[in-house]
Amino acid sequence: FFDRGLVTLGVDLDQPRLDLAEDFLSSEISTGKMVFLNQNILEKSFTDQYTIYFDLIILKDVIEHIHGQETFIPFLGTLLRPGGQIFFGFPPWYMPFGGHQQIAKGKWTSKLPWYHLLPMSWYVAILKWGGEGQHAIDSLIDVKQTGISIERFERICKQSGFRIIEQQWFLINPIYRFKFGLKPRKQFYILGLIPFFRNFWTTCAYYLIGK
Repeated sequence: FFDRGLVTLGVDLDQPRLDLAEDFLSSEISTGKMVFLNQNILEKSFTDQYTIYFDLIILKDVIEHIHGQETFIPFLGTLLRPGGQIFFGFPPWYMPFGGHQQIAKGKWTSKLPWYHLLPMSWYVAILKWGGEGQHAIDSLIDVKQTGISIERFERICKQSGFRIIEQQWFLINPIYRFKFGLKPRKQFYILGLIPFFRNFWTTCAYYLIGK
């Protein structure tokens, strides 16, 4: 988007991530057309400046970490200009690693699929048994509380007055090309027709929504 001459704004609560971005994109930032902010977008100081501002909002691997998605997604609509759109990319909760357990430190707690779907007490017990520290456990508990399925995401969008402009589900997440050297693969058509079950084998869901 920057290369096309558009003004871009990146927002994150994690300052170290912003520091990396600012180092990597220092020349782009120097033009004044790229800005990074360490700020909560729900704060009044942000909404005062950016309400009805954006043509496109991108949330890649974000929505599955947000508490109160039923209020957050419609809130994003207040930041859009007329005709604006929002892109979401997220791993459905029921997919093999929908609990983000790959961030665990243990040899097998980081590689075991689907165990994040167990009841919370069982899940925490397994993490402790696997030697995970409290910080990792707290992070994984947080993800368990905010994970989102395909059906729930679509329901929230509909209830929020959004329409789905485009969608694409992936059997093999495009990011896996860089992480594991795997070629991206779209979800099988037939499998995608089966509600709920499709979540278990869809590693990534892309959506473009608008009013």
